[in-house]
Amino acid sequence: MRRLLTLLNEQGVAAVDPAVEPTSAERLEGEFRRYLEQERRLAPATVFNYLGYARRFLAEYCRDGEVRLDLLQAEDVVGFVQREAARLHHGKRAKLMTTALRSLLQYARYRGLIKNDLRISVPTVANWSMASLPRALSSDELQCFLASCERESAVGRRNWAILLLLARLGLRAGEVVALALDDLDWAAGELCIRSAGTRADHLPIPQDVGEALADYLCNSRPACASRRVFVRIRAPHRGFATSAAISTLVRRALARAGLDPAHKGAHLLRHTVATQMLRQGASLDEIGELLRHRNPQTTMIYAKVDLDLLRPLALPWPGSAP
Repeated sequence: MRRLLTLLNEQGVAAVDPAVEPTSAERLEGEFRRYLEQERRLAPATVFNYLGYARRFLAEYCRDGEVRLDLLQAEDVVGFVQREAARLHHGKRAKLMTTALRSLLQYARYRGLIKNDLRISVPTVANWSMASLPRALSSDELQCFLASCERESAVGRRNWAILLLLARLGLRAGEVVALALDDLDWAAGELCIRSAGTRADHLPIPQDVGEALADYLCNSRPACASRRVFVRIRAPHRGFATSAAISTLVRRALARAGLDPAHKGAHLLRHTVATQMLRQGASLDEIGELLRHRNPQTTMIYAKVDLDLLRPLALPWPGSAP
């Protein structure tokens, strides 16, 4: 192929595009990626998030096409954090941004690109634990959401199976993306969720979820080499690249159902599963087991949803009747 292109170029028929040299910021970003993947062994989703914030930071400090981190001052770091925190409007995202920035500055010092430890100049972003109620759909909204799903086409049957996994088992978007054919144990009626490391959790497959999966796998999933359960219907037939595709699917389904909740990502259905279980009498331990929370404190936020359970715990207002 290269020989053919050379001959065509010599005859003036085709021109070979000159190789585009990466900028200093792009080179540093690639080196930072390898550091996160190979040295720190971070999860792919974490690397993706860190690189997004690192890219924005480096873009601000390219002077004459070169990244001059040696000219950085503490006020530059503080200014970037203030601007980004105002743009993000979300405590958890802002906290992730500061964590990513500290990691980048640590790497820059390790490489000798900066002399001073500028990590200490990164402001702390307040992120109060359990400061807000988890956002979830009501029972009627959930029924409307599921009833609006189209199931006649191949895409519709695939999306229906995905939405049921989210709405019945509370899977994370990344877990749906990573689900493999070998993770489905039809004889035992279970699916396996594989987390970082060697941890694997087994969840029962509800009847409607099993029927939706079987219908999709037998009638709609294209024949392909991928072992992912959910693949693109149109060629190339491969698994979704990121979990963002699942959240996009949820947003479109919400719009089709005429629902406009404040948060529209896949995690909305995870919160919905937990709140529905709580209202049906499930304990926080049972909710934590289904959602596979490693820390019991993560499940405690759902206690705030059950106001009837919390009301007897409230102290009487001073001066009120007993």
